[in-house]
Amino acid sequence: MPAITCIDDLKTLYRRRAPRMFYDYAESGSYTESTFRENCTDFQRIKLRQRVAVDMTGRTTKSTMIGQEMAMPVALAPVGMTGMQCADGEIKAARAARDFGVPYTLSTMSICSLEDVAEAVQAPFWFQLYVMRDQEFLEAIIERARRARCSALVLTLDLQILGQRHKDLKNGLSAPPKLTLPVLLDLATKWRWGIGMLRTKRRFFGNIVGHAKGVGDTSSLSSWTAEQFDPQLDWDKIARIRDLWGGKLILKGINDPEDARMAAGFGADAIIVSNHGGRQLDGAVSAIRMLPEIVQAVGDQVEIHLDSGIRSGQDVLKALALGAHAAHIGRAYIYGLGAMGEAGVTRALEIIRNELDVTMALCGERDVTALGRQNLLIPPDFLQPWA
Repeated sequence: MPAITCIDDLKTLYRRRAPRMFYDYAESGSYTESTFRENCTDFQRIKLRQRVAVDMTGRTTKSTMIGQEMAMPVALAPVGMTGMQCADGEIKAARAARDFGVPYTLSTMSICSLEDVAEAVQAPFWFQLYVMRDQEFLEAIIERARRARCSALVLTLDLQILGQRHKDLKNGLSAPPKLTLPVLLDLATKWRWGIGMLRTKRRFFGNIVGHAKGVGDTSSLSSWTAEQFDPQLDWDKIARIRDLWGGKLILKGINDPEDARMAAGFGADAIIVSNHGGRQLDGAVSAIRMLPEIVQAVGDQVEIHLDSGIRSGQDVLKALALGAHAAHIGRAYIYGLGAMGEAGVTRALEIIRNELDVTMALCGERDVTALGRQNLLIPPDFLQPWA
């Protein structure tokens, strides 16, 4: 195997080893995918300010997220169907995050259940919640997260209805995959993946199947999710969920200063500036472009995190220097998981931390918490508020 030195190396290997429908699920956006692309390309417009003759010894990437100490200010974002990228994928990713010293966030739409991850990892993790109309199910899954010792609830706000993702529709995305002729031909070349799936019993949506009324198997799952995602989610419902949970609360999907001000006044522990990785509103402004305006709008009223578009430690540094307290990676660790399992997630985290550390040093900084605008060269139009 060639040396894995960057996230793109993991992506190349991932593409060879993951079934096409699950690769496309991760590596795509909605409609024209313009926001999906700009989430990454807008990072490249920001340049780094090189500094020399500065003592670079004694560097640290250690920081905190919502009061919890971390090896670096990076979390693994929630990704649906992670257990289809690699057998028992959520467990493997959570173990890698635990051992590395960063948070792992389990998706509502995971393959491994809350209980599976809690039993296997034996350490707190975060849980991402999609708000469903079924109040009984909603209350039950929040209680399950509490019993699983989840240390934060990440409430996703930007998926009240599902954005149209052409590749997923054309591929007939499902978990497990329906064995059509094109799928069988693809799986015939993905023997590593197939062997792993044969060895696990976890092939369905573990948080839903067997827990939601009317869902005993996947034949009824797609109709249930279409009916159950709550389009009426508003701040009153968010307040009820906050009170029901009673613990650390992170609001994910903020991509507008007005929404950020609402979230800050609401009393959330953190907000995540995000456009769902370009998978919801195509044509939305990239998360990194919106970050400066959101930071200006809410200041230090709430801890600000960012996801969408991060593929390197340099991207993390740019987000932190523009005012984010932390960054979340999704695709970057999924590439590693699909390529090499748990070891691939660890390698992705090592790459991100090394790039963050080296770039920080060459920018003349020794402490990740000291990063700021002084480390960047920013195009003037990048900081202009959007009308």
